[in-house]
This record gives sequence, structure tokens and C-alpha cells, in this order.
Amino acid sequence: MLIIGFDVGGTNVRGVALRPGSTEPLAIRRSRTRPDGDVLVRTIVEVATALSEDIDEPIAAIGLGMAALMDSDGIFRYAPNIPGVVNYPLVAEVQKRIDVPVVAENDATAATWAEAQFGAGKGHDDMAFVALGTGIGTGFVLNGKLFRGAHGYAGESGHITIQRDGPQHITGAPGPWEYYASGNGLGRLARKWAAEGRLDALVDKAGSVADIRGEHVNELLLSGEPGIEALIQRFSRDVAVGMADLVYVLDPEVFVLGGGLVDLGEVLRAGIEENLNARILGADYRPSVPVKLAELGSYAGAIGSAALAAELVTVDQ
Repeated sequence: MLIIGFDVGGTNVRGVALRPGSTEPLAIRRSRTRPDGDVLVRTIVEVATALSEDIDEPIAAIGLGMAALMDSDGIFRYAPNIPGVVNYPLVAEVQKRIDVPVVAENDATAATWAEAQFGAGKGHDDMAFVALGTGIGTGFVLNGKLFRGAHGYAGESGHITIQRDGPQHITGAPGPWEYYASGNGLGRLARKWAAEGRLDALVDKAGSVADIRGEHVNELLLSGEPGIEALIQRFSRDVAVGMADLVYVLDPEVFVLGGGLVDLGEVLRAGIEENLNARILGADYRPSVPVKLAELGSYAGAIGSAALAAELVTVDQ
């Protein structure tokens, strides 16, 4: 049985062909994301068809992990990075063209399920997944079940306000968590430190203060640049602020860190764990919350989408 899982972001449409219960892709395809509903559907169908032809097997089900507000009824409501697609019946349109079961979830929610079933969250009934990328996406497994919320929108934690009179984010909201603790937040902090003369190596690496990005921090970390771990430790404090709020609301057993910033590895993980457990109220009287690095890499969203699609086939059978 061939399951196709997708991870669709503002830039790329990534699809994988999998067997149910497996995380090993049989084939992988990638295309560009276009900000138009009909074109997006056509791209998804083309990628799915190509994957089926690569394996020479028919498709049993399709899972769509979307960087968007996805209704529980398969409506693509809104995505700031795919602005041309609003209130679009994505699942229904894909099913018109490929007559198989189709499920759609937010991409972070799909990645959460992948890590819970096959990765760093396996064996934990109450898990919070935090994806640190361009923004922040989160997902939750509670009592062993994926938590979606009343309308399918649960997990938009990056927009939690942590400073109500803080700087305006790209969304127009002041002081959200992801302004400080995302990949963009890391780049912003690195530029500040460089402008203050605290890390000249960042300027040497990027060419100018204005050109410094989060990836330059990782490059200097890999090269062993003195002082870069102090920057990551400071950044970890901002990540821990939002995670502590999630602890108060959800009381998770474990956090799993995903997204592009996990390339910073143990320095980031340890810094977040230390700052998280130091700031939780009553920390001396409750179990500490471990922080783990995600294990499934950049295709976690597609793998999770495929796992959810496989459940549809099982139910239908």
C-alpha cells in the first residue's frame, strides 16, 4: 500500500512516498509553491502522480501537511506565506483529481504526529512539539491523541504575546513569541550583538551587520568561534519563555524541538532546557520537563501527513 505525504510551505511542495508505519521514503519529489489555489492543487497532483509512477504502484491515500490554518473539514483558510489561497476547499479539490482518501493538517501538527509515532516523542502520551524555523509552529499530543482544537487551529503558539507593547511583528501584532524566538529572532539578536561589537566574526562571515542571518550563527558554531555559544544561550532564554507558558497550560511530559534551528544541536537544546526549568513556577516541587531534539529531520511534516492518511485507509477497510 502506497501512501503519499506532503509538506507544503510558502516556498516548496515536498512529497514522499511511504509504506504505512515506515519513516523511510521510497521516493521523494519537490516542486515550487505557487500562491494560487488551483495551481497549488495541480502541483500536488503532479507530484503525487510522479511519486506513484516512481514506485509503479497506485496511491492508497494522500496526507497534506500545510503551513496554514486548515479547517478540520479540509478548507485552507489562510496562510501569510501563501497569500493567494484563502478559504479554498483544498481536500475536496485534490480528491476530484485523485479519487483516494485525503486528509489535511497544519504542517506543525503533522510533524508532531510523526515525532510522537516514530521519533523523539515515541513512548510519551503527553508531548509538546516546538518547530523553530522562520516562525514558530507547535503541536500537541495529549493523552496519546493528537490535539487539534475545536476547529483544527490548535498549535499557533508562535503568536502568543509575550510583550504586549513590544515591536510589531510581520503579522501586525506587537511582541509575539516568534518575533524573539524564531530563526528570524535569532538573526535579529545576532545583528544586535554584532552592532554592539560583541561578535565581530558575524560581520566577517556575513559581510555586513545588515546581512547577518541565523544560518551564520550555525556556521560559526560549527567552526568553534569563541563567544557564539553565549549568543545561543541568550537566545535560549527567549525560546524558554514561550515554552514555560505551554507548561503552565498543558503540563507536557516532554518537549521535542524541530524546525531548521535544531541544526544548532546540543548547545541550543541544553540552553533551552536549563532556562525552561529555571523559570517554571514551583520548579522544585514538580518534575522537570526534558527537551529533546527531533529525530525525523526536514521531512517530518510529510511523514506525519502520510501517517494520518494511512489511518484513513485503515478506517475505510
